[in-house]
Amino acid sequence: MINAAVIGLGRWGKNIVEAVQGKSKRLRFIRGVSKEPELVRDFAAAKGVELSTEFEEAVADPRVQTVFLATPHSLHVGQISAVAAAGKPVWCEKPLALTRAEAERAIEATKKAGVPFALGNNKRCFPCMREMKRIVADGTLGEILHIEGNFSNEHSTRVKGGWRDDPRESPGGGMTGAGLHVLDAFVNLAGPVAKVDARVFAQKPPPDPRDVAAAMMQFESGATGLLATVRAAPMFWRIHVFSTKGSAEAREETSLTVAMIGGQPETKTLPPTDSLGVLLEAFAETIETGKPFPVSTTEMLDVVSAFEATI
Repeated sequence: MINAAVIGLGRWGKNIVEAVQGKSKRLRFIRGVSKEPELVRDFAAAKGVELSTEFEEAVADPRVQTVFLATPHSLHVGQISAVAAAGKPVWCEKPLALTRAEAERAIEATKKAGVPFALGNNKRCFPCMREMKRIVADGTLGEILHIEGNFSNEHSTRVKGGWRDDPRESPGGGMTGAGLHVLDAFVNLAGPVAKVDARVFAQKPPPDPRDVAAAMMQFESGATGLLATVRAAPMFWRIHVFSTKGSAEAREETSLTVAMIGGQPETKTLPPTDSLGVLLEAFAETIETGKPFPVSTTEMLDVVSAFEATI
């Protein structure tokens, strides 16, 4: 069993703990760090997590074998470097960094230390997205010509101040939150992005932000893409690939519709899974066995490059 610490016990830090605590045979959380411990004391106690306020203390704890970061984006590079210097595998929530240069520094620190590194792109583990990746990779659909994606959610309406409302930490409207997952799906399926033209259309300032981030992209392959994310809208996930032999549309977490040229569209509903739990287990397997993490560092950098260009 791998003993872990989570730095940042906000909404998503709690989700990370919930996904494995008492469920995983490989990973458990023994420490948590929060700058507002009074807000999470009951949660930590219920999960058997020792609570403290200092990042350095948790990283130095000899019982802690790996560290998970769910912290403000501007802290990622320094914290990744510190965990790597301590010789411990590190998981970071997206975005890895706000610029490619910073992302390169973080990845170089983990490579120099020789420790496993993971990024929390859990939407890749939606059942529909795993199946879409399979049929894209095996050539079933042919060559990708165009890809469209939209991830919108109402989570931003629950954010009342704090770093997630700070444009220095979360630039580009919904791009830093929901939009980045679409961008990751694009890179995962269609490869690196060569050019971006993007806009944010704001109708109401925070709190309760109502804005749309939209981008048109060209990939190095020559394919094109359209991305959108709407904050304060109901939850919605759609990735649609158009290729030379057919198309595939992923909706929400489990629905995939495939249409081949000359045939009728076929929709299948895949068995549901906990996408975050799947990715966390993959990281634990990487730590234990050395098996490559599902998201390569090359792809991580490609996503940050496209994100920086979009912003």
